[in-house]
Amino acid sequence: MQTQALSTRYHQLKSERPQLRVREAAQALGVSEAELVAADGAQRLRPDWAALLEQLPTLGRVMCLTRNEACVHERHGRYEKVEINGGMGLVLGPDIDLRLFLRRWACGFACIQTLHSGVRQSLQFFDAAGTAIQKIYLTADSDAGAYETLLSRFIELAPAPFIAQPEPAKPAAKPDHEIDAAALKRDWEGLRDTHDFFGLLNKYKVARTQALRLAGAPLAVQMSPAISAKMLETVAAQAEPIMAFVGNPGCIQIHTGAVKTIAVKHGWLNILDEEFNLHLREDAVAETWLVRKPTEDGVVTALELFDRDGELIVQFFGKRKPGIPESPRWRELLARLAVEHAAHA
Repeated sequence: MQTQALSTRYHQLKSERPQLRVREAAQALGVSEAELVAADGAQRLRPDWAALLEQLPTLGRVMCLTRNEACVHERHGRYEKVEINGGMGLVLGPDIDLRLFLRRWACGFACIQTLHSGVRQSLQFFDAAGTAIQKIYLTADSDAGAYETLLSRFIELAPAPFIAQPEPAKPAAKPDHEIDAAALKRDWEGLRDTHDFFGLLNKYKVARTQALRLAGAPLAVQMSPAISAKMLETVAAQAEPIMAFVGNPGCIQIHTGAVKTIAVKHGWLNILDEEFNLHLREDAVAETWLVRKPTEDGVVTALELFDRDGELIVQFFGKRKPGIPESPRWRELLARLAVEHAAHA
């Protein structure tokens, strides 16, 4: 009965506001997105994530979407090499490049939406709070037969109702005076791999933006928010390839390559390319930092954007791989922009 009532409310809301997205409708109705998707007739998937993910290459070309509250990352392409190791997963390929944290995956659905442009089918995955982790949309180039085969294997025939759980409370950051900032900075300067930065934060029990502030220049320098648009416009004009990382607790999605079409519309900073779209809510960005991390291949330079809760929204790097130094053009470009867009300027 509750599901029926929610479905009725949702369809009434859609008739009043037909352009409303599912995520926005869930917020308006006071429920999680997963609960609303379930009430709208989506089919529940068996939570055998490893086996399901390993079947995704059969679908051919799809559109893969990962987002957080402030940024949406959409990438067209194929799932190629899928590796699952317990609660961790990797998808490696030139198009779809993901880091998966499967312990955060609580439920999944096969969804059908009827739009003016036609019927849109997707696989959608959510955490225990009902917040979207990742969505995979079929395109005109997808293998519809392979999709039906996947559904025949993974549809849950008698699912229990999905009940969203409250988000766990975020642990309070340690006060600055309890952190050995000098030791933190020394260890940062001794990093050999960018992935070791997470261990550094855990060692000192320090929040990410707190670590940036305590380490200070030249390792971390706060920037004006305007640097993001200027950086994207510059790399587009110079055809300088970049990497864009957007994630949430269950997934990080990565684009590697050049970007071409940059547009600011209605408070969103957008990349609008054929294979890659990114949509960044500019008013959600509370802090922007230029961050330098030493590695065995030299310094790696990133632009990192954070929301008001100190959560990472998006990271931009120059195109690189382990064993290959960072592009000098990227490093020089950011250094030049940093002079123009330092936060105190």
